[in-house]
Amino acid sequence: MSAVLLRYHSLLDSALRRVEDWLLPTLARFVFAAVLLWYFWQSAFTKTGDGLLGFLSPTENAYIQIFPKRFEAAGYDITQMGTFEWLVAVAGTSAEILLPFLILIGLFTRLAALGMVVFVTVQTLVDVYGHDIAGKTLGTWFDGPSDSLILDQRLMWLLLFAVLITKGAGPLSIDRLLLQVTKPKDISPELPSSSRA
Repeated sequence: MSAVLLRYHSLLDSALRRVEDWLLPTLARFVFAAVLLWYFWQSAFTKTGDGLLGFLSPTENAYIQIFPKRFEAAGYDITQMGTFEWLVAVAGTSAEILLPFLILIGLFTRLAALGMVVFVTVQTLVDVYGHDIAGKTLGTWFDGPSDSLILDQRLMWLLLFAVLITKGAGPLSIDRLLLQVTKPKDISPELPSSSRA
């Protein structure tokens, strides 16, 4: 039995060594694009004004989503929001557009995934403390159902970003292309003339 187990582990280890460099990061970026890319972009574009520089003109939706209690206290009047709130709305919306794009194309992927961890953490805190989300929508870990919109889903998102942070973007990425272009050529040093045969 031990010989069978050793053979099993040897074959599995050999197969995994051949795919570990590209399989997980490629799948992680594919899953991100298939499941979360449009979620973040649609959310971001509900917060922007018109035109190419619309992200500099946050809409009511930006303030409702990011500062729900503060915006309500201001009577839902954008002009009552200060410079700090404007900066946070612009930065948050910009991050929600740019970071997913960087992950999609595989550029600065580790940094973008780390930024998404921060973004999702802040998003979750705003949902819980700003929008007072609780109960089934918030959910709990280690329970039977795995369908809560906050704790269950976002924990899976964070795992996805952890794969990208630790493994990088994989071979089908601008990161890999830049690494190959900027990698120094393996030049063997010439031996001094006195040591040549």
